[in-house]
Amino acid sequence: MNISIVPMSADHLDQIYQIERRAHSFPWKESIIRALDSRGACHHTLLVDGRVGGYFYAQNIVGEVSLLNIAIDPVYQGKGLGRQLLAFLLSLCEQQDAESVWLEVRASNLPAYQLYLNAGFNEVDRRFGYYPTENGREDAIIMSYFL
Repeated sequence: MNISIVPMSADHLDQIYQIERRAHSFPWKESIIRALDSRGACHHTLLVDGRVGGYFYAQNIVGEVSLLNIAIDPVYQGKGLGRQLLAFLLSLCEQQDAESVWLEVRASNLPAYQLYLNAGFNEVDRRFGYYPTENGREDAIIMSYFL
């Protein structure tokens, strides 16, 4: 597998939207996926042999980075690509002299939660009943990483 991580471009968006729908139980709307020019945007795409295999949407506002969305195509999950993509984000934040990275993760998403813990994120709080589920709502765990 030839892996590269590049700035997200409009050429990636059709594949990203397809992955978003396969990777998340409650995917972002297509209009949000296609909005690349938000304030402080630093969105990137992970390419596997030239095809989109994953991505993240992040926003850097005055040195505080919010990881808004990250996904690996289910076909490639479990191969370390999520760890690689997250490490790239943290390195990018260092290069941009960011002070911290913040994210929210579903309480039920134990693989992602463990990935963030292993990368050095700390749990700081919870938003109770934040995310929709098939049977109601679940908590969002707020995590931070200080550079």
